[in-house]
Amino acid sequence: MIRNKLLTFFVFCLITTSTNASFNIQARTAILQDFLSGEILYEKEPDKSIYPASMTKIMTAIVAFDLIKSGDLNLDDKFIISEKAWRLSQAGYSSMFIMVGDEISVENLLRGIIVASGNDACIALAEGIAGTEEEFALMMTAKAAEIGMVNTNFANSSGINNPNNVSTVKDILIMSNYLIKEFPEEYRYFSEKEFTWDRTGGDPITQGNRNPLLYKNFGVDGIKTGYLAVEKYSLASSMIRNGRRLIAVGSGFENKNARSKESKKLLTWGITNFDLIQIAKSNEPIDKIDVWLGKQEQIDVYVKNDIYKTIPKARKRLLKVSLNYNGPVQAPIKKDDVLGALKIVYDGELIDEYEILAFNNVKKLNVFSRLLKSINFLIWGDV
Repeated sequence: MIRNKLLTFFVFCLITTSTNASFNIQARTAILQDFLSGEILYEKEPDKSIYPASMTKIMTAIVAFDLIKSGDLNLDDKFIISEKAWRLSQAGYSSMFIMVGDEISVENLLRGIIVASGNDACIALAEGIAGTEEEFALMMTAKAAEIGMVNTNFANSSGINNPNNVSTVKDILIMSNYLIKEFPEEYRYFSEKEFTWDRTGGDPITQGNRNPLLYKNFGVDGIKTGYLAVEKYSLASSMIRNGRRLIAVGSGFENKNARSKESKKLLTWGITNFDLIQIAKSNEPIDKIDVWLGKQEQIDVYVKNDIYKTIPKARKRLLKVSLNYNGPVQAPIKKDDVLGALKIVYDGELIDEYEILAFNNVKKLNVFSRLLKSINFLIWGDV
């Protein structure tokens, strides 16, 4: 017998407003994602090619974080600063202000890159890891391809002028999502508002984070600004509020003020016009289904992944979630057996479907008990 059970679920509600269909951001290209559901809430020419400028540094950090995670690099490791790295600190670019021959820890270089946006620190880290910046850029591009950044090529570690250093806001979003998901501890560097280090040949130098939204008391905890004359202003930003995270990326803002104002506007629009709905948590029972001829009459079922959906405000009633299975399910049952499907329907249309799995084992009744239960069923219809 095909069975269908409607489920109840928890809803994270925010302020109710109607979705504004005419909403627009004053940027050449932009995108907004609800992190937990992965759903895109807004996009404006998301595949348009851009020069990512200092947003490139997100990948520079990711490559280092990968190596730290694998044990091939430590935060306390020190790299000797080359003349090439030092020259960038003298060329008018954003810098950590390192000196030739300095020995600087990986952690300080990372903070110099992430907080101070130091181009000199990028080269120092790249050379320390890969020998040359060119080899490091190949590592960056390979990592980009690995995580699905299909329209990206990195030509250097800093994002300074190079026509071969290209990406899209969609790819920058993929990269930002990967950073937050895979490196939650290391991501804290992106929320630091200032960085101080004891430079050689002078007093300690303190520099503030260049992300303007960190200072707005708005819930933003990252990620990275960018600027090139040919591209104008860009920003990858992320905010978290009441356990819900949004990620926005925009490029081609006319000026610094527009970059800050329009990015905040985009994040605010996502928070106030959509609800995030938690449907299931991975590896936790979501319901019980009936068992036939088993040592227990019901079994817990679960799904492998967290399931969240984002829908427009005031339209939660259009979302229906059900368990569909051919049951009662006959014992024996082994843990992780596929027992049916969790179906999600929005406004009458099936939008997603997930396997439901047995949470534990259920053994078969002995012969006598099975016979007795079958007789009861034939006489009384009692399952």
